[in-house]
Amino acid sequence: MILNYIYWDVNPEIINLWGFSLRYYGLLFVTGIILSIYVLKWIFNNEKIPIENLDKLSIYGIVGILLGARLGHCLFYEPAYYLDNPIEMFFPIRFLDEGGIKFTGYQGLASHGGVLGLIIALILYARKTKQSIINTIDLIAVVAPLAGGFIRIANLMNSEIIGMPTSKSWAFVFERVDNIPRHPAQLYEAIAYFSIFIIMIVLYKMKREKLKNGFLFGLAVVLIFIARFFIEFIKERQVAFEENLKLDMGQILSIPYILIGIGFIVFGLWKTKKMSVN
Repeated sequence: MILNYIYWDVNPEIINLWGFSLRYYGLLFVTGIILSIYVLKWIFNNEKIPIENLDKLSIYGIVGILLGARLGHCLFYEPAYYLDNPIEMFFPIRFLDEGGIKFTGYQGLASHGGVLGLIIALILYARKTKQSIINTIDLIAVVAPLAGGFIRIANLMNSEIIGMPTSKSWAFVFERVDNIPRHPAQLYEAIAYFSIFIIMIVLYKMKREKLKNGFLFGLAVVLIFIARFFIEFIKERQVAFEENLKLDMGQILSIPYILIGIGFIVFGLWKTKKMSVN
């Protein structure tokens, strides 16, 4: 039987003009954020929230995601290196052993850190605008999987976060990495996140009055990190120290998020029921 693997050799760089590099990662990241904001605009109108708050939310959210994701990668996956080189945590550069500086871009971003950074940013936003924090995280939870899906497509374009070897006919051969057919783990995650987004938007539209007080946030967190937990089983380990672990760092960090998400689901159902009785 002849297997028709997908040979993947996409150049992560779309174009480079006078030293300015436009890359698929940045383009897809921005696209995911813009589409999420567009959906949030519809939600804000539906919730009768002042639309000017959306600009504030967008700024807080983007800064929180980027800062959290960057620090999450540095501290969760490569703490020894980055604690010795703290400047490289915040700036897209690397100091070379032979002297000089190399522009690297922000190559390390961790979704677990991004979620934590986003939550902190939303708390600050809620205090600034006097909006309900629990209502705010519910609304963000509806669109968060959409942005996550685009980020995983961006990882695919970078040929990073690759899957383990497989003989499945839909395997990808990431030629920029090696010539081994592998699970397209990035694509699996992207499909999972887009599916979760569809679930969230349908539930919001059809059951909003019954699903509030943190329920939507809890559900999104549980679905996202359960998907992440199981897909990690077919991913290559990202850093060397994970080789000696039964669960990799992505799975270990997913467990508390799943438990917290379950807590929000239970609280949301209880609180909403209590309010309806009163």
